[in-house]
Amino acid sequence: MTEHQDTVKTVLDWVSLATALGTLMQVLPALAAGLSVVWTSMRIVEMVTGKPFSEFIRWRKPDAE
Repeated sequence: MTEHQDTVKTVLDWVSLATALGTLMQVLPALAAGLSVVWTSMRIVEMVTGKPFSEFIRWRKPDAE
């Protein structure tokens, strides 16, 4: 169990470092805006089609019957 906690802490440390550097380089707002556009587009596709986005782009294989 301690192995997983150490791994999570290490990942969060790297995420924190990347966030700090992104903020200092003024890249983070543009990246956040881009991710927001992608997320909103995915949600709109789900609303229009009535299916989860993963089914729309066929990431999952249909269950064999």
